Amino acid sequence: MTLLDFIQVILYFSLLIGLTPILGNYMFKVFSGHNHIMKPVFGWLEKLTYRFIGTNPDEETNWKSYFFALLAFNFIGFIFLFLIQLFQAYLPINPTHLGNVSWHSAFNTAVSFVTNTNWQGYAGETTLSYFVQMIGLTVQNFVSAATGIAVLLVIIRGISRKTTDKLGNFWTDLTRSILYVLLPLSILFSVVLVGQGVVQNFKTYETVQTLQGAEQVIPMGPAASQIAIKQLGTNGGGFFNTNSAHPFENPTPISNFLEMLLILLIPAALTFTYGKMVGSVRQGWTVFSAMLILLVAGLSISLYAEYSSNPVFGHLSLMEGKETRFGITNSVLWSTSTTAASNGSVNVMHDSLSPLAGMVAMLNIMLGEVIFGGVGAGLYGMIIFIILTVFIAGLMVGRTPEYLGKKIEAFEVQMAIIAILAPSVVILLFSAWASVSSYGLSSLNNAGAHGFSEILYAFSSAAGNNGSAFAGLNANTVFYNLTLGLGMLIGRFGVIIPVLAIAGSMAKKKTIPPSAGTFQTDNWLFVGLLIAVILILGGLTFFPALSLGPVIEHLLMNNGITF
Repeated sequence: MTLLDFIQVILYFSLLIGLTPILGNYMFKVFSGHNHIMKPVFGWLEKLTYRFIGTNPDEETNWKSYFFALLAFNFIGFIFLFLIQLFQAYLPINPTHLGNVSWHSAFNTAVSFVTNTNWQGYAGETTLSYFVQMIGLTVQNFVSAATGIAVLLVIIRGISRKTTDKLGNFWTDLTRSILYVLLPLSILFSVVLVGQGVVQNFKTYETVQTLQGAEQVIPMGPAASQIAIKQLGTNGGGFFNTNSAHPFENPTPISNFLEMLLILLIPAALTFTYGKMVGSVRQGWTVFSAMLILLVAGLSISLYAEYSSNPVFGHLSLMEGKETRFGITNSVLWSTSTTAASNGSVNVMHDSLSPLAGMVAMLNIMLGEVIFGGVGAGLYGMIIFIILTVFIAGLMVGRTPEYLGKKIEAFEVQMAIIAILAPSVVILLFSAWASVSSYGLSSLNNAGAHGFSEILYAFSSAAGNNGSAFAGLNANTVFYNLTLGLGMLIGRFGVIIPVLAIAGSMAKKKTIPPSAGTFQTDNWLFVGLLIAVILILGGLTFFPALSLGPVIEHLLMNNGITF
């Protein structure tokens, strides 16, 4: 690494830490119903939205009614996105006259964007029209991110409120998340990205002549508006096939740095919002610290692996599959951030990462996307681990577990276990199925440990709602479109349901005043214990599978064997 690489990494984390309380405090005002800077700008639109959908924004519901509204809204979004792909050829804003999408690919894509996964088994510029990209995918980028924030707000209210079953209004939370957080930031950064050279137009594709005299088709389209929300909403779906490695999506070092920062911006800031809403900023910083330590540790391992020499490549840095405009450090920082944040966008082929760096990217997803994680989803996933950590700590000292004055009892622990097991089952069972079936092996590009890693990564990405791909695996088949789609649904709603149930249970409880025996959850001891629980659970669950993939590949590569 050069001095400039070190400076950029330090600047990246400094900006992330510095912006967390600023944006976090703003979101606290938004979600608490206080006056804020965007209220005069979009307040009229918020009122108009409530009138249009016919809801009273002040009327709150219990967790079951909240979930029903959430599920109905997402189901309608799925049906709409599925249908406009099936009938794409007959819809407007299709200047290149792209045909209809196959039913299984349309199903996979609809599930993918509704669940905030944004897994793409297709090439965007040759498969989807501008209409589908804008009205279908970009809209879902907003509402799926807002859904994650809404679920987080419910669990926060469950922790902070007492003796009630009222946990908010889904339509209010959804509307405020979009109008006051996601939309203003997206408009701002769309303009910035256009200034950096990201394309934003409705032109048909242009055919140009290269310097060698050959003809090349240059794709166009409204990319900047989708790129901004794909990063801010931890969505990750690329407008073009090569995602953020494409010069029209990511043209300059400034756009590259900015897009990397946007990946973690809102998830990091939500930890501060969480602290403010539960009445203890220290709690928010405690969660932030645990996330940051895990991220920096993963980044350090990945950088070490990518800059290390080995018998296969000698003393050369590993540039295979990397974006030559940005270099190794930018590629590794992006791969670590995007998999830690449930984003899924890439500026480097993860298939070409060294085995250890590939394992870090995979493990980030397997741990439940809680190292900042998806917008809202990462933090409510971390709260699940906090509940388990408090429960384990209570067992260790022989005291009834408590968190922020609420007793953690059998029901909360059971729901937390379900939330952790649901995506884990998808990852392990579906990977095993694909590894031994002709359907799963028929589109595999590599054999041996690396081939298994490609399969394992695909189902990890689906169940973790990440959306990035290891590549080397053609997932646009009936088998993978259906199994990955099912995995995304389980990974999303198999966690949301237990989280909402926990919120409903905790909201009904009384708050217990702290005492001399209360276990502190806002200090470095708790940070260390929380990290240990996350790593131990992840290790026990996934180490056998990882040992068959990236671990053994690393050992073989050091002996000069590749796949």
